[in-house]
Amino acid sequence: MRSIGFDQLDKAALRRWQEDGGDNSRQLQRLLELLPLAVEQELTPRQREILDMRFRRGMRPSEIAEELGISRSAVSRSMSRSVDKLFHALRYSL
Repeated sequence: MRSIGFDQLDKAALRRWQEDGGDNSRQLQRLLELLPLAVEQELTPRQREILDMRFRRGMRPSEIAEELGISRSAVSRSMSRSVDKLFHALRYSL
């Protein structure tokens, strides 16, 4: 199994967060401001649709799959890829 470590940017961000007293409210606010832009620029229309169904409409993956006529595993893969794309797009914005 592969070891998961921190790269230098992650370590620097952690040090900065600790120096700020562990208060990450500014970073969270910045992420919330940038999230809609990242969703629009980084995700495909289908990925946006699936995330909208899941998080705004509160649908379960099986319900999304049924409504879109795709498999539940395709929904799960799409959500996972979407989250990865957003993570990579937003991680350096802090």
